[in-house]
Amino acid sequence: MRNESLILEDTLSHMSGFVDAIVAYDDASTDSTLEILRNCPKVAMVVANTNWEPSIDARLEAETRHRGLLLSLLNAHLSADWVFCFDADERYIGNIRDTLHAMKSHKNDGIRIQLFDAYMTADDCLPYSSGRSLLNFRRKFGPEKREILMLWKNSPSVFYHGLDAREPQGVSHAITSFHCQHYGKSISVQQWEETCDYYARHFPPEPYGKKWLSRKGKAIHTQSDFSRPLYDWGDDLFSNAVLI
Repeated sequence: MRNESLILEDTLSHMSGFVDAIVAYDDASTDSTLEILRNCPKVAMVVANTNWEPSIDARLEAETRHRGLLLSLLNAHLSADWVFCFDADERYIGNIRDTLHAMKSHKNDGIRIQLFDAYMTADDCLPYSSGRSLLNFRRKFGPEKREILMLWKNSPSVFYHGLDAREPQGVSHAITSFHCQHYGKSISVQQWEETCDYYARHFPPEPYGKKWLSRKGKAIHTQSDFSRPLYDWGDDLFSNAVLI
């Protein structure tokens, strides 16, 4: 993570209900992210990078390298039956702990979580403020869903490889369960513009840069970024979901 102090205390509070320990990578934050991490009882280890690498090649490599480093540190210093790879702007819904306990002797070794993007609309665009719960902060979500491998049984055979790798390799039997509200597009109008600039400057034009550059000035939505209707969180959203 980098410069997530606005939402980080809520993130750590939210995730503390799911996990026993947190291993975090701070990527040269210039705000109080590192201090917040170090003050959280559930944070067992923090890697504090002090050298921000802005180039396109460096950013693609970093996504994979950082996650791989955290996984290796976890396995070297902690005992974990399951690993949960999460980002600071994600909020999860479901009885995850009980499900993992029930899967101890099952052949399934991973869980893909269904992630939906939250959007700002004309009547719901006030910026997020520290101290609030980010879960259910926005009312509208796009029907596009990503099924991302976020949970897996801990094993030496699981590893990260390639560029910009969100998912590890080495998980053979993953099921799809639970839901995730993703707030990467909807913290505030300012954050939207900063996100557009970040991807335009630090990632390749295809598939990231051009797409995000074209989104500048378009933080307030009447439909999703993929030109589909927006839905309230719930059954209507899930029944109209489109896998991307």
